Amino acid sequence: ASAAEHGGQPAPERVLFPPTFSVSEIKNKQRRHFMFLRWKQQQRKEKLAAKKQRRKEREALGDKAPPKAIPKTIENQRVYDETTVDPNDEEVAFDEATDEFAPYFNRQTVPKILITTSDRPRGRTVRFCEQLSTVIPNSHVYYRRGLALKRIIPQCIARDFTDLIVINEDRKIPNGLVLSHLPEGPTAHFRMSSVRLRKEIKRKGKEPTEHVPEVILNNFTTRLGHSIGRMFASLFPHDPQFIGRQVATFHNQRDYIFFRFHRYIFKSEKKVGIQELGPRFTLKLRSLQKGTFDSKFGEYEWIHKRREMDTSRRKFHL
Repeated sequence: ASAAEHGGQPAPERVLFPPTFSVSEIKNKQRRHFMFLRWKQQQRKEKLAAKKQRRKEREALGDKAPPKAIPKTIENQRVYDETTVDPNDEEVAFDEATDEFAPYFNRQTVPKILITTSDRPRGRTVRFCEQLSTVIPNSHVYYRRGLALKRIIPQCIARDFTDLIVINEDRKIPNGLVLSHLPEGPTAHFRMSSVRLRKEIKRKGKEPTEHVPEVILNNFTTRLGHSIGRMFASLFPHDPQFIGRQVATFHNQRDYIFFRFHRYIFKSEKKVGIQELGPRFTLKLRSLQKGTFDSKFGEYEWIHKRREMDTSRRKFHL
């Protein structure tokens, strides 16, 4: 291009790398880093130019434009699991009608939750349990002081608690969650990470109210995931109070369960505003055990074995 085409200024230098160019062949470290940045910049420019060209072509074709290509992700390339739940399967419907959570879904029982901690918890774990109790209605917090978990379970059953949540910690940081459905189980053990209390969340809303929240369960598609989803659902009363505009979300993505608690408001027919109330955390299922908590003699339905199960990045269990 001539200088006139650029407003009288000399044309900018355009870097053209040979097809067989390799940054690793450059011996000088500073020069190698500089050329790598130039190469990445050229790649971004070419990608942006191709995107603009495709957009112009689609606008020119109008309704005759071909459909947009679906990008490849790990989720849409997921390996098919033979235990994927079919909503119309009679066997699945029979299992749901006779499992341990059937009295809750039939509205015969009202959830009553006990939230406890590992022995002698520290401040961060205590605050997390207190905030979790404001999310789950009809929940009570008990701080353990040398009392074994096997002795707590019979006391919970005697006091008509339907679920027991145990928050474990390591080096003053919550790192595990045990969820046991009473009185007959099952018991799930999760690894907990990315815990954020309310004061650590940016642009958070006001304190949650006492209204019963709505519950959203996403992507629990297999039989194992279906069981875990029913466990989470049974923690909340079956009749949400929509006037509170609060929603608790358990979102499963690549076998990581992300928990978020929001308040929403309808600004118009098409726009909805949301505010995160907190707390937030991420769970990873480690095991599912039949019956109540028994680490020595319990019968396990499922255990996560990393070397045997994590052979493919596209294989998920929930």
